[in-house]
Amino acid sequence: MDIGGRLKAVREAKGLSQRELAFRAGLTNGAISLIEQNKSSPSVSSLKRLLDAIPMTMADFFNEVEESASPKHFYTAEEFTELSPQDIGLGEQAARISLRQLGDASRHNLQVLYETYPPGADTGEEMLSHEAEEAGVVISGVIEVTVGDEVRVLNSGDGYLFDSRLPHKFRNIGDKDCVVISACTPPTF
Repeated sequence: MDIGGRLKAVREAKGLSQRELAFRAGLTNGAISLIEQNKSSPSVSSLKRLLDAIPMTMADFFNEVEESASPKHFYTAEEFTELSPQDIGLGEQAARISLRQLGDASRHNLQVLYETYPPGADTGEEMLSHEAEEAGVVISGVIEVTVGDEVRVLNSGDGYLFDSRLPHKFRNIGDKDCVVISACTPPTF
């Protein structure tokens, strides 16, 4: 995806100059110019600050991927959307977790994530709870999953399925990255 071109088109459609967007987002005019020329790739947090200043959600920004005349059925690894754990309500401890979303979950009844948990990473001290059902399969590594009072260590090939209204959390207790493919319905973020 041409992030720079998309940012420029959105900025101009909202009637903002580079200088005004830079001021609103707390970035330099030069940084925005480099991003729009695709000479610099913004971090997820910088892109979030820019979109908050417009204002626009990440989902709306990346909707271009699915706005073609015919529905999009296939995605390369580069077309997955990296979600920021903090922006979706996870604590600072989750900063190292990578959550890569397949397609635009706001347009579907199912959300699919490619999750990577480095050693020691977890979803935070507070248990998660949301209106959905959640399932996943561990592709590699090991992860400790807590659902309510139940704690289970899952290895490669193991899986989980539960009502997401039950308090839950995830933690990599291994010494290498843990990769999980998960699904949630309806999408929660």
